[in-house]
Amino acid sequence: MSACRLKRHTIEPVGFMVSPYRQKFGVPRQPGLVRQAVGYVELVPPYDDPAAIDGLAAFSHVWLTFVFHDCLTQGWRRRVRPPRLGGNRSCGVFASRSPFRPNHLGLSAVELLEVETAPAVRLHVRGMDLLDGSPIVDIKPYLPYADALPAAKGGFAAAAPAPSLRVDFAPAAAAAVAGQPELAGLIRSVLALDPRPAYRAGEPARCYGMCLGEAEIAFRVEDGVAPVLEIAGRRSPPESD
Repeated sequence: MSACRLKRHTIEPVGFMVSPYRQKFGVPRQPGLVRQAVGYVELVPPYDDPAAIDGLAAFSHVWLTFVFHDCLTQGWRRRVRPPRLGGNRSCGVFASRSPFRPNHLGLSAVELLEVETAPAVRLHVRGMDLLDGSPIVDIKPYLPYADALPAAKGGFAAAAPAPSLRVDFAPAAAAAVAGQPELAGLIRSVLALDPRPAYRAGEPARCYGMCLGEAEIAFRVEDGVAPVLEIAGRRSPPESD
């Protein structure tokens, strides 16, 4: 085995994600769940050469390999508690999509909207589940014949989670998003999936805050409804879990 041991290898970012998700709280737990989430990957030197993405625009989706950079200082865990198991049951880290992995690498398939080559090299994407600023370490085209496996088993996450909350806007919040249908749609889709940790589900009086793009949102959950209480311009990240 020692002869096959991998030598130390340094991975460096080829770009960085620009995403509406400015903090971990509120990021969808898988890609594609919130199609209203739109952002882009901006490539950095020396990988920002248009030659490196020549032909990519012919594909509808791409794989992004990225680093869970916000978890690096927390190390890795042998067992984790995935949200799909209710936050109380655990499984092995390699049986999950947890960010607390030995190398903190994530993999997401996102819709490719546009390839921009000037003034910067950017890949505009939809449906990401990446935190703003996530280092992107690789980009590959999604191949339907190889990457879509209809007969595959999904274990404890066999189907996509369905929206579980109705989202209402208080008058002040509705006024804040008037004329901004994209932001209103993003807020509705994110909150409808109930971003709260499972262990907080029994605390209806608790007020939560999250940042989506430049908006700071305050909401609570009561009897299956998520009232959006306030929407303000982003100042500093609000307290969350």
